[in-house]
Amino acid sequence: MTSNDKETTMNQLRSERRTLLMAAMAAALPAALPLARAAAPWPSKPVRLVVTSSPGSGGDVFARLLAPGLQAALGQPFYVENKVGANGIIANDFVAKSSDAHTVLFAPSSAIVINPFIQPKLPYDTQRDLLPVGQIGLSGIFLVANAETGIASLADLVRYAKANPGKLSCGSWGNGSSGHLALEGLKAHYGIDIHHVPYKALSTELSDIIGNNIAMGFMDIASPVPHIRNGKLLAVGVTGTQRAPATPQVPTFTDQGFKFDADGWYGVFLPAATSNPEMVERLNQALAQVAQSADIRKKFEDQNMALPAVKPAAEFARSIQSDMKIWGGLAKLADLKMP
Repeated sequence: MTSNDKETTMNQLRSERRTLLMAAMAAALPAALPLARAAAPWPSKPVRLVVTSSPGSGGDVFARLLAPGLQAALGQPFYVENKVGANGIIANDFVAKSSDAHTVLFAPSSAIVINPFIQPKLPYDTQRDLLPVGQIGLSGIFLVANAETGIASLADLVRYAKANPGKLSCGSWGNGSSGHLALEGLKAHYGIDIHHVPYKALSTELSDIIGNNIAMGFMDIASPVPHIRNGKLLAVGVTGTQRAPATPQVPTFTDQGFKFDADGWYGVFLPAATSNPEMVERLNQALAQVAQSADIRKKFEDQNMALPAVKPAAEFARSIQSDMKIWGGLAKLADLKMP
């Protein structure tokens, strides 16, 4: 073999090796790309923040207060989307079954800790399908009455109800809501007859109380405040362990002799099937960062909601279990089951 033949052979071998190497790299590339995508920090696109209540309600207001801070902390827009009805079941089910971890639930405690006890056929499993991320806020719920009723305390309510059995109507934001359970607790404790009127939207309930279509109703901690201040509504009392920050003049039920110390809160949850602990931790830290802002804390308090430090996700999960025992006991006491 001549030197030219040897050189030609060597060049062919080098060319074949290069071809094989490029083919191997090309074959490995599709497998490597998903790994690179999986390693990208969450969130990697805009986040849908699903709220259980109607626009303008307390839950909607608080979610919209949080959204800009979460966007600043995590680098992606947070868009609020309202999915109203069935005491949060519609929104809960939507997030629980979401195939996208960029869908986040913002729900009141009642939608999480009460529904499993009164709804025998939930389309999702609360503890299996929703990952607890963080608790936002601490409050009770208002019982308010139309000013024309003159009902400005629990004593007024009991006196009127006993004198007029079956004539009072009291609204809440749905069958099985914490407002509904609180009403059943009042009725059982005082032996009074009050008709429950469930609403799909808090805004409609509020309008009906102001218009005196119903005498009174349980409401979130924020929506009735302007109407209490302008005299259209009377604040009968507030549930929970403490008076609300923007209405300290309104006594708790416990202050008035009816012990009802279960606190309300809002919770943030991720869909369990498409999320992981790293996502939970990242969102929890962002919530904690937002809650530390003096500006956000003041805005929450202006809306009558205390804003304590955000608990770690594991501690929040434990507190959910504790609250479920309290509300489950109330549901059993009231023998309350939804059809």
